[in-house]
Amino acid sequence: MNPVRSLRHLITDQDLSPNEIWKLFELTKELKESAPNKTFDLLRGKNLAMIFQKPSTRTRVSFEVAMNQLGGHALYLSSSDLQLSRGESIEDTARTLSRYVDGILARVFDHQDIIKLAKNSSVPVINGLSSDFHPCQALTDLFTIWEKRGTPHQCFGKGLSVSFVGDGDNNVTNSLLLLCARLGINLKIGCPAKYKISQGILDLAKSDILKNKVKIEIFSDPREAVKDVEVIYTDVWVSMGRKDEKERIETLSPFQVNKKLLSFAKKGAMVMHCLPAHRGQEIVDEVIDGPNSIVFDQAENRLHVQKAILTFLLKA
Repeated sequence: MNPVRSLRHLITDQDLSPNEIWKLFELTKELKESAPNKTFDLLRGKNLAMIFQKPSTRTRVSFEVAMNQLGGHALYLSSSDLQLSRGESIEDTARTLSRYVDGILARVFDHQDIIKLAKNSSVPVINGLSSDFHPCQALTDLFTIWEKRGTPHQCFGKGLSVSFVGDGDNNVTNSLLLLCARLGINLKIGCPAKYKISQGILDLAKSDILKNKVKIEIFSDPREAVKDVEVIYTDVWVSMGRKDEKERIETLSPFQVNKKLLSFAKKGAMVMHCLPAHRGQEIVDEVIDGPNSIVFDQAENRLHVQKAILTFLLKA
């Protein structure tokens, strides 16, 4: 196995500079447009270990297919496939897997597990989702908006406002905020006070917010949150394993993305959802299946963005 030059990890979107993000987007566009369903040789002979503490449709399939299309190989490893289930430490797992593979993708419950993997790995570690962040999703989200708007990247953030409505205190919102701040995009968050984005995330993004003069606004009224925006984004209200389902649904019900809420946004506003969707809760059928929805284009782009991420991190 050839050593990877200049070891890099993708733990949060702040691990990438704005210039690197745009290079990733340009590579994504090139890979998507040049040859759909074609296998490239960019990662021939490379192997990716995929650790899944949590199951996933899009993360698993997109990364597995991405490695295949790039000429490499992916190994799916659930917790029961590893000695983690028998008490082996995250640190030792990272050190061992690093001797076998060229990269590690991990989808975990606790964000600290990703940090431990990266600290003890000698190959790139990619955060496929953790309790705090979902960087691959946020990169896909903003690539999809850029693709749909068709503007040069120098003009991308100008006049663009994105609204996230629903649970403001989750990994998708956190990564979206960090990436919007890094790329100079205004973000409006509509959420109940009980589920507001944490001050810690705002502090983490503070330097980018100030540097790029980004406006981050938080609203308790969903109509104000989507007023005149170009993009409305939502996510599930109840994550897997949560025990407060009934209370959360009741509290978040005013933030449902439906036709009435959509009417307060700009005409033709794009609607996004990272999936899986709980139809009838955070979003209704007539919106997710309607003409404003770019949800399944967004889902497809997970594959293409993942190919660019893998190429960026693993290609020696």
